[in-house]
Amino acid sequence: MYGSLGRTVKIATWNVNSVRARLAHLLGWLDKATPDLVLLQEIKCMDDAFPTLEIEAAGYNCAVRGQKSYNGVAILSRTPLEDVITKLPGDPSDEQARYVEAVTGFGEGMIRVASLYLPNGNPVDGEKYPYKLAWMERLAAHAGDLLTYEEPLVLGGDYNVIPDDGDVYNPEAWREDALARPETRARFRALLNLGFTDAVLAIDQSGGAYTFWDYKASAWNKDHGLRIDHLLLSPQAADRLSGCAIDRGPRGLEKPSDHTPVWCELNEENPY
Repeated sequence: MYGSLGRTVKIATWNVNSVRARLAHLLGWLDKATPDLVLLQEIKCMDDAFPTLEIEAAGYNCAVRGQKSYNGVAILSRTPLEDVITKLPGDPSDEQARYVEAVTGFGEGMIRVASLYLPNGNPVDGEKYPYKLAWMERLAAHAGDLLTYEEPLVLGGDYNVIPDDGDVYNPEAWREDALARPETRARFRALLNLGFTDAVLAIDQSGGAYTFWDYKASAWNKDHGLRIDHLLLSPQAADRLSGCAIDRGPRGLEKPSDHTPVWCELNEENPY
């Protein structure tokens, strides 16, 4: 169903859990994996503290939406970034740094990408869960607007959503968690039903392909993971999908992020 027609563009998402603490890991991975676009989450620094010089030296342009000590998102691109948006529309009072969007060259045309860090939502009996659900509704509204452009679009990031029981090592243990509650999953399905394709599932539906392992309870060694980092593709991007994988390598490094990169490849040539 999916195959390469020539040159491809590699797009990755990675919650680095502090870009400065993980800079050596990030630069090493950029050199090894050679992605064209990287969507980062939880950079945990202000814009002026982001390691722009080091990343530019590695061959990437940067669009950053930072926040001191928490949250923060960025886009790295081998080609110039334009039309940068640093806030998810729909709530002018929301100051959390969770969304950045940009346009860049793609074959003979362009592609729009967004890096997003969706709220965790726990504990569910406080104000954080309603904020998460409202954020998801804002995302769906904006994504619906973006789909009307009928262009290649990738919404990638740490969604803090376990879409299905096959995406978690122990579904019962997570049943009432904000990442897996029915209300969360329903809103994620509503986003997909707008016309998006989950890149990982388009390539492999076998389950057990995790992107996050907690630092606690030897979760990594036991492979007690979750799939919460996703690449959602518009129809125009999904038509060009030639591959997708989860790179577990960085999670096994010393002092790693608790997430690992997910990447997909899109054909530059339009198949139609």
